[in-house]
Amino acid sequence: MKMQKIETLWIHLHWLTVLAQQGTYTAAALRLGVSKAAMSQRIAELERAAGVPLVQRTTRSVRLTEAGARLVDEMRKPFEQIADSFAGIRDLANVPGGLVRVTAPVAFARQQLVPRLSDFLRSHPEVRIELELSDHISSLAMEGFDLAIRHTAAPPDTHVAWQLCTTRTVLVASRAYLRRRGSPVSPAELVEHDCLHYPRAQETPTWHFVPRRRAGGNVQRTTVPISGSLAANNSEALRDAALAGAGIALIPDFSAQAALATGKLVEVLPDWQSVGAFAEHVFALRPYAAHVPRSVSALVTWLRSAFAGGF
Repeated sequence: MKMQKIETLWIHLHWLTVLAQQGTYTAAALRLGVSKAAMSQRIAELERAAGVPLVQRTTRSVRLTEAGARLVDEMRKPFEQIADSFAGIRDLANVPGGLVRVTAPVAFARQQLVPRLSDFLRSHPEVRIELELSDHISSLAMEGFDLAIRHTAAPPDTHVAWQLCTTRTVLVASRAYLRRRGSPVSPAELVEHDCLHYPRAQETPTWHFVPRRRAGGNVQRTTVPISGSLAANNSEALRDAALAGAGIALIPDFSAQAALATGKLVEVLPDWQSVGAFAEHVFALRPYAAHVPRSVSALVTWLRSAFAGGF
């Protein structure tokens, strides 16, 4: 068989790197905007040209062979340089444009980010945003994201970070639940209530509190073992359960904001501050890069302005 010229395989090589990032043919095809069949055909052509298998296929995902992993590792930086060079040429037009891939936590994105994005898109008509809502901490570089919104105590040192806003954790319940079960007047009384909580690693769920108005000096932390009929790893789910009268929920303020404003939920133990349940800051993060597309810089600038006043 006549060997295929390497010049005809540039697209195949790029598609292999995307397949390695995405983990499945379906996800890679979606990322590239092509059919799964086309994706599979290009990889098969590349394997025939290379003369060795590059991908091991399983029922749910793909894994690179040693040869495939070596090829992807050696091609990653050249393709990143090509992308940076092209982005730099696009930016000569002085108009932000192109695709910006963003990942953000589900609850924060749905309640705070998405309602604000229309203003940005109207003022930057050449920019397109692809938003992935996920509480999974993604590798921005490996999964091809330009920007991440993170609710975290401390951003990683490997990324450039901008603080967008501060948050606080609130204890909330419906009026119907409090009429039925009574309102606790101290954290210790929470042991008698149905506590809707975010599942953590420890065997016995606990909540920690300090007085919100501190008189100075060392403040003793109060730790309360809690129990309840529902735990969920999403603050919207906990909020909705509280709205339905299922118990007292400990959630970030951005999830409770609207329900508190309308009186559908009320704050419980307002003189006490939760400690350690959720982070107190929301950041925008991007990987370090020699060149940052103008569209990404424009989105970061807009996000910092949009959230400067809080929620």
